[in-house]
Amino acid sequence: MKKINLDIIGLSYSQTQTGAYALVLGERNGKRRLPIIIGGFEAQAIAIELEKMTPSRPLTHDLFKTFANTFDINIKEVIIYNLVEGIFFAKLICEKDGKEVEIDARTSDSIALAVRFNCPISTYEFILASAGILLEDEQAGNDSDDEDPLEDPVEELLQSSTKDIKSMSMEELEKFLEEAIAMEDYERASQIRDELNKRK
Repeated sequence: MKKINLDIIGLSYSQTQTGAYALVLGERNGKRRLPIIIGGFEAQAIAIELEKMTPSRPLTHDLFKTFANTFDINIKEVIIYNLVEGIFFAKLICEKDGKEVEIDARTSDSIALAVRFNCPISTYEFILASAGILLEDEQAGNDSDDEDPLEDPVEELLQSSTKDIKSMSMEELEKFLEEAIAMEDYERASQIRDELNKRK
């Protein structure tokens, strides 16, 4: 299966959903964009490395890189290889002593490591075909005199990816809290916990 190289276009913060970020990846030789919803911690880890900032203490991804370098392990490539029910799956292609090993990882963690190891990020056509959006084409096609601007598809994705916790039942909140903790989205988990406490 032919791989398509991706570049990091940027991080987009939702103006309407607190704690929601979209990591926007762009097709290197095309116009499609692949927005991936990630948590605040992962967004910070990626942004810090992109901006070449040095935290006072090593972040988890920095620790991983130091550990890998100490034991001569190199990450050669990050591949986003599947998309199931809106969840992206990624793997790290690692090398040590000429031997390659594939390690399954969350996409957000994989990208945070890719920027630290300066390794390529790639995906497959079926993923871009199903989840990619054409930002430039949509904006270019908005030539009418209509005063309403075209809704930002990245913002629309961010809004659709998170529920309004105030409209949830107690049972839904409890379940959503468990999901947020399982995904290590602790900022979202704290918001849900606050909402639960208000109702008690």
